[in-house]
Amino acid sequence: MAVDQDEIERKYDVGSDVVFPDLSAVGGVGSVGQAQEFRLEAVYFDTPGLDLARRGLTLRRRTGGTDEGWHLKLPRSGDSRTEVHEPLGDAEQNVPAPLRARVRALVRDRPLVPVAEVRTVRREYALQDGAGAVLARVCDDQVQATRLAGAQDSAESSRSEAAQSWREWELELDGGAEDLLDVVEEHLLAAGASPAAAASKLSRTLGDVSPEEETRLSAKELRKGTAGELLLAHLAEHIARLDAQDAAVRTGEAEGVHQLRIAARRLRSALATCRPLLDREATDPVRDELRWLGEVFAPARDAQVLREHLSEVLAEQPPDLVVGPVASRIDDALSAAFQTGRERALESLDSARYLRLLDALDELVTSPPFTEEADAPAREVVPRLLARDVKRLRREVRAIDTVDSVEDPTARDHAFHEARKKAKRLRYAAEMATPALGKRARSLAKVAKGVQTALGEHQDSVVARQQLRDLAMQAYLDGDNVFTYGRLHALEQARAERVEADFDDRWRRFRHKQLHRWTGKRA
Repeated sequence: MAVDQDEIERKYDVGSDVVFPDLSAVGGVGSVGQAQEFRLEAVYFDTPGLDLARRGLTLRRRTGGTDEGWHLKLPRSGDSRTEVHEPLGDAEQNVPAPLRARVRALVRDRPLVPVAEVRTVRREYALQDGAGAVLARVCDDQVQATRLAGAQDSAESSRSEAAQSWREWELELDGGAEDLLDVVEEHLLAAGASPAAAASKLSRTLGDVSPEEETRLSAKELRKGTAGELLLAHLAEHIARLDAQDAAVRTGEAEGVHQLRIAARRLRSALATCRPLLDREATDPVRDELRWLGEVFAPARDAQVLREHLSEVLAEQPPDLVVGPVASRIDDALSAAFQTGRERALESLDSARYLRLLDALDELVTSPPFTEEADAPAREVVPRLLARDVKRLRREVRAIDTVDSVEDPTARDHAFHEARKKAKRLRYAAEMATPALGKRARSLAKVAKGVQTALGEHQDSVVARQQLRDLAMQAYLDGDNVFTYGRLHALEQARAERVEADFDDRWRRFRHKQLHRWTGKRA
């Protein structure tokens, strides 16, 4: 079973003739334990194109030491990074399935092959407090590393002629406070060490193909930048979130389904809002595939939300008004719907269609199909894009009042749902525009979110009523009393009516505070 743990560490380059310092004089350290020696052998795995290394991840199988096994190290954040452990297993070449799941969005259908071999003779010193508790560990490592040259052929990996050797010190926090790192570091630097030039043993081994620092435009640069730069930064951010939530779904995290769907929706919304900046022949197919992905994940998420909501409403009812096994019927039906939906979602994540969508998203960022308008300043272009989305929302809201509910009882609910989608698109667009437009865009996003929330709750009530009708019919056929389902249905109907009143209020505020600023007109 995969085990996650956070590690906080710093690395230092040091010459072979430097004497390891006496760290017992470090403030807060009571004693230094007797050195323990380990011989570590690690084989690092990656794709032939080093997709993991280029994104700051390392995957290795290591023997020796106290934590031998498979280790997946996630990208570093300052001194900290998360490491995922799996047991060694029997096969040296077979990456454990839980670790494969963590990196599938990056690896896709490319093989994982040995790319480097690192052998380390380690002397480890435990820094202890006065009571003998370990505060930190300092490792004095003699390293021999070889980049494997035959990575393109996973069956016949061979060693390159260029082997490397070096010495490094590694300082890792154990039970101590983080400020201990600074204190110990002073002594290590004074002894002759220097901050490591490479982030890890693997990056030093790979050399010129080690990961480069991701270049992100600052808030100031985005504010003064082009519309294309603003869009590109937004796409890169949410593609990274999609990749991260892919792993969350595969490993069963509760919010993974919801968050992956949001990431896909934000990407699709951005491509829709920014159509004038893009060659639609290139981006419309990507939008279609993102829509497909959202639809695949919808059943699982809808069942998840509805189960939580109906369970809460039912728990609030007087016990004498809950007749029959209502709670178990609701839980069983929606748990099964969630499980079925999640299984379908997982199947989609392993499909060639999904993997090619990830390729297409990467291509959008590396070679964006921009039009000339993308080169114009964002502060000039983005307000026009937002105005278009405001007009779309206004059009859908007006359509609600034109619906003939007598002729088509579901038409009004559908009209509310369409308005909700436009409100959500406007909110996402305004949030994307915030780096360029600042407070003005934040204000628009806040009011649009309020409109979206009211419309979203209305749609939730529509879905809940349909589910309650279905449950009641099945209960009736099974000979159960259906009184409580009717009561819950009535409560959902009342909820919808309250939400409609709330929406009217929010829309009134929206049109008075925001609408005319973006369109020059009031609703």
